[in-house]
Amino acid sequence: MSTIESEEHKALRAAVAALGQKYGRDYLARVAREGGHPDELWADAATLGYLGVNLPEEYGGGGGGIAELSIVLEELGAAGCPLLMMVVSPAICGTVISRFGTDTQKQAWLPGLADGSRTMAFGITEPDAGSNSHRITTTARREGDDWILTGRKVFISGVDIADATLIVGRTEDARSGRLKPCLFIVPRDAPGFSRSVIDMELQAAEKQFELTLDEVRLPADALVGGDEDAGLLQLFAGLNPERIMTAAFAIGMGRYALAKAVDYAKTRQVWKEAIGAHQAIAHPLAAAHIDLELARLMMRKAAHLYDSGDDMGAGEAANMAKYAAAEACVKAVDQSVHTLGGNGLTREYGLASLITASRVARIAPVSREMILNFISHQTLGLPKSY
Repeated sequence: MSTIESEEHKALRAAVAALGQKYGRDYLARVAREGGHPDELWADAATLGYLGVNLPEEYGGGGGGIAELSIVLEELGAAGCPLLMMVVSPAICGTVISRFGTDTQKQAWLPGLADGSRTMAFGITEPDAGSNSHRITTTARREGDDWILTGRKVFISGVDIADATLIVGRTEDARSGRLKPCLFIVPRDAPGFSRSVIDMELQAAEKQFELTLDEVRLPADALVGGDEDAGLLQLFAGLNPERIMTAAFAIGMGRYALAKAVDYAKTRQVWKEAIGAHQAIAHPLAAAHIDLELARLMMRKAAHLYDSGDDMGAGEAANMAKYAAAEACVKAVDQSVHTLGGNGLTREYGLASLITASRVARIAPVSREMILNFISHQTLGLPKSY
């Protein structure tokens, strides 16, 4: 794998950065305060082909992969206006449907996901399951040709604006009697499918929801791929891009904060020289930059492996990238706020809200502790503790 970006990727970065500068942090902050959604930015990104850059060309996408989609999200984040629903709609749901969906499902969803006219949410987390997906209790049972879904989900992003939610449930294996994962496309207006907003301290345009599925009846073709035995493969096909895109989200945020701090350190003068001339200010910022660059390299490795079809290798690298990016983001934000001192806590400079936002990548979609568990027993071969 080349560690040097291609000319095409460099051009994509520059083009997306220009779009991001058109909107910026002030735009996204205003939308969040007003309780709206970044519809204008979403529409512009869609028109330019950025939202579906990873989806197949035959369905209106760009024919690229997660490598290209992660560049889009990172550059929007570096401009201060990341689109969280990119992680969910084209990266997770678009990838799962393009890889495993039936022809009918692909025709119904991929063109809309590619041009931004349709969006999908992703529902896996449950109140009592947390990071343990084996404890998912949302179940699907057969009733004639239909499926009946019952269960609850929590911390599901963007359900209010999504046309459907890709729900991870469990069906009973006829041979063993054990429950196995399956993915279902649940329309927003399906009877028995209800949502309630979770009151978050975090200010973001994308709201979080708790979902209730009360005997939700779905047709047979709601099952992704129509194959009850492919659910585990489908799930991991979505989770690896989710981790890579979360890394892109975190790296973009860290870059935004660091750029603000560097600009401030170049001009802020308390003694004879600008404060950036002092090593106590300059060195921590340099170290934050190094950490962000290292995390980006791991993210690019993970995207390369995934786009090459190496799901096993991508799983390890995607978890490492997500971990490294989250830690680098938190460090960059903390140091940037500290560099500005009191100004770092003012609305004028727009960094204080990132103190909370930067923690998201440490927690979601999987905690850093679970990633360390994964690396310790999958990569290092140490015994499992759970």
